[in-house]
Amino acid sequence: MNGIFSDEFQATPYWWDKTPRPTCTDTTLPGQTDVLIVGSGYTGLNAGLVTARSGLDTVIVDAESAGWGCSSRNGGQLSGEIKPGYAELSRRYGHDRACAIVLEARKGLDWIGEFIRTEAIDCDFKRSGRLHAAHSPRQFALQAHEFRHQTKGLERAGHLVEKADLRSEIDSPFYHGGLVIDSHASLDPARYHQGLYDRALASGCRIIGNCRVTKINRNKDGFEVVTEQGRIRASKVIIATSGYTGSATPWHRRRIIPIGSYMLATELLDTSLVRQLIPNDRVISDTRKLVVYFRASPDGRRILFGGRVSLKETDPLRSAPPLRLEMLRIFPQLAQAKISRAWMGFVGYTFDKLPHLGEDNGLYYAMGYCGSGICLASYFGRRIGEQAAADPGAEIAMNGLKFATRPLYQGNPWFLAPTIRYYQIKDRLS
Repeated sequence: MNGIFSDEFQATPYWWDKTPRPTCTDTTLPGQTDVLIVGSGYTGLNAGLVTARSGLDTVIVDAESAGWGCSSRNGGQLSGEIKPGYAELSRRYGHDRACAIVLEARKGLDWIGEFIRTEAIDCDFKRSGRLHAAHSPRQFALQAHEFRHQTKGLERAGHLVEKADLRSEIDSPFYHGGLVIDSHASLDPARYHQGLYDRALASGCRIIGNCRVTKINRNKDGFEVVTEQGRIRASKVIIATSGYTGSATPWHRRRIIPIGSYMLATELLDTSLVRQLIPNDRVISDTRKLVVYFRASPDGRRILFGGRVSLKETDPLRSAPPLRLEMLRIFPQLAQAKISRAWMGFVGYTFDKLPHLGEDNGLYYAMGYCGSGICLASYFGRRIGEQAAADPGAEIAMNGLKFATRPLYQGNPWFLAPTIRYYQIKDRLS
């Protein structure tokens, strides 16, 4: 094997070492249920918790094992932020709606912290704060201007870090300053998912893995859902598949852009080196369009590094070498560190870069978190579960937003390669 890989290398998520994917205890698909949820990640499990605890018979199915997708493949970074800024949102929707959308997303971050506490989920949740590092002097100047002129009512607590002081946050020659955002957080995503899974089961949800949905038929009583394990009738259906949305729901598939995000974990490092590189245990991202994101592992023994390194989708063995080179641009101190894990997952993006939830005569959906999936998938899952359970206060600012697609788009992002190339050029010039 290539010399950059350790002897223990596996092309599986680092998080699975401690928390393998659970084996679903339910293996038989029932004939009928009140609520059928398609997808057993953060969205589906949080929705199921609500519907089951509301007294609705709830079945959750997944094409793979529970949480096999991005819910156990992400970097464990929580922001509660959405991609479009206030200026862009206000142009689209006006001041009041723009503020409501931004604040609703941020509400999700506060909610998930309280939820993890009250449910007693042991998942290394920590209000670590984020360093959003500037990859050029121009970008730092822009950061500083925006931070000093925040929209009233949308202010974020934090502080700017000049390049001369940057070693207090990151020991890297690559960056030119940055912004620390106090509220952002970290966790172990697989342990968080396991906690959700256990509580969903305890609440009465039936969770059936390896049960791919192939078709959803609407009838006068609700829906007949065709799966690889048989058919099931449901009064309501919740689609919670995001970046893994398939042909069973073509309307949703035409509105989701699956984009692969790639990660690696180093071999075990000396804890003093990890503390030197990231002194305050922040989660870190940067100002490039093709963003990278990284952090220390919860035990402080590895660097976990993610990003986009190829024009087209590839496999972890091929993504690991260029991703490692990107890591070394930021941390040349890791030149001798080998890779112990490499993996990828599909992030669900949308054309307007906003998450979406809604309902069509009993068919509910929540998806398209655009890289902020831990927080937003959990929060939107809860909200769509409340809406399916007919909670009168469950609608949020994102309800009613047009969920747009593009002509001829069927779910295969043929435009991804030229878009990535464009962003590469733009990053070099910014």
